Amino acid sequence: MTYDTRRIGLSLGADICWPICYTEILHQLDLRIPTDGTTLRFEAERMTIEPFDLRQPAPYSVVIDRLTHWYHTTREWIKKAVLMDDVYVFNNPWSVQSVEKHTSYAAMMKLGLPVPDTWLIPPKEYAPQQDLRETLERYARYFDLGEIGEELGYPLYMKPYDGGGWRGVSRADDEEALRAAYEMSGRLVMHLQAGVDPFDLFVRCVGLGPQLRMVRYDPSAPLHDRYTMDRDFLDSDDAQILRDMTLTINAFFGWDFNSCEALRGSEAWHPIDFANPCPDSQVTSLHYHFPWLIKANLRWSLFAAATNRPMRMNLDWAPFFEAVDEEMTLKERLSATAAIARERFETDRFEEFCHEHLAHLDEVTHAFFGTDMARDAVRQKVAAMYPPHEREEFTELFWARIQTWRTEEANNPPTGP
Repeated sequence: MTYDTRRIGLSLGADICWPICYTEILHQLDLRIPTDGTTLRFEAERMTIEPFDLRQPAPYSVVIDRLTHWYHTTREWIKKAVLMDDVYVFNNPWSVQSVEKHTSYAAMMKLGLPVPDTWLIPPKEYAPQQDLRETLERYARYFDLGEIGEELGYPLYMKPYDGGGWRGVSRADDEEALRAAYEMSGRLVMHLQAGVDPFDLFVRCVGLGPQLRMVRYDPSAPLHDRYTMDRDFLDSDDAQILRDMTLTINAFFGWDFNSCEALRGSEAWHPIDFANPCPDSQVTSLHYHFPWLIKANLRWSLFAAATNRPMRMNLDWAPFFEAVDEEMTLKERLSATAAIARERFETDRFEEFCHEHLAHLDEVTHAFFGTDMARDAVRQKVAAMYPPHEREEFTELFWARIQTWRTEEANNPPTGP
């Protein structure tokens, strides 16, 4: 019997817990998939940062990328690997590099999604550069920040146009607070965005390929409590809107792994933050939801590796815009665009693959998250983030939440990927 080993590269930064769990469960699955006269096997390997020859073949079929945001060497290797070696990467590196929150807002507004009213304002300060004074004297126009605030209405939020882990985000309840926040913004180019007020539900919908996890989110809580453990908090209509919204956004921008934050206002779901193509993946934030992430990551990466899934290098936005018109309701728009997303994610083929080859994944994952190895992965991540006197407490907290997940999964087995 001949074997074709498909290698999955893990492009990692400060990630500790999920690669341990991912790699061990992959090992325990021990997949052997017959295809075209050979048998596929799979290995995962942690990638390194080092010089590379542009013509050197890449050893991976798939790369799960968690580093492109911060390390340009890795970004350029990934772009080279996609172009020259047909490597499939989570996420499209050109999209990650070029698409910031500003572009994502504008594109989704054009699709008719109810993004809150948003303004971009010039920075408070500028970095010294040649011809700066002449340019500003000729073309910069004075503006009244208070007038913009009045037009948007309070509360509003000031945040960098390109996002970045809650960096520089502030809430303004009146003009005084708005002006104070602007004074502190320095050289950042900022958005002012109208608040959704009132709202009764804040959801973060995590997408990994065609797989989705909707979580009730509390941004005011400490990091370890923001992802709540609430269940059954959405009716079927709301769940479908969020599902279609997240699939549309992710497929539109070429993001295999991304999260969409949305608020339910009095008349609609408002997407407020959805350019997040490097979402939370650590047990210290996800806890109860962490095993779902590992399973979703395994399913999508194994499917992509086994099927030689081609990388869509050009994003091709036109079909999404052509699928909607002004007369459509939000639900109709999302239904039309999500149909394109499901096609691009090969949803039917993916589900068939999971049913045929990964039926034992739930059982293996459930058993793994009761082992000492899994608990030690939690402990290692806690040790990297918490002071010594809190490590035991938080290790036990996150481990207990995972055990709650195991109990609930056993009582209510998942029905599909």
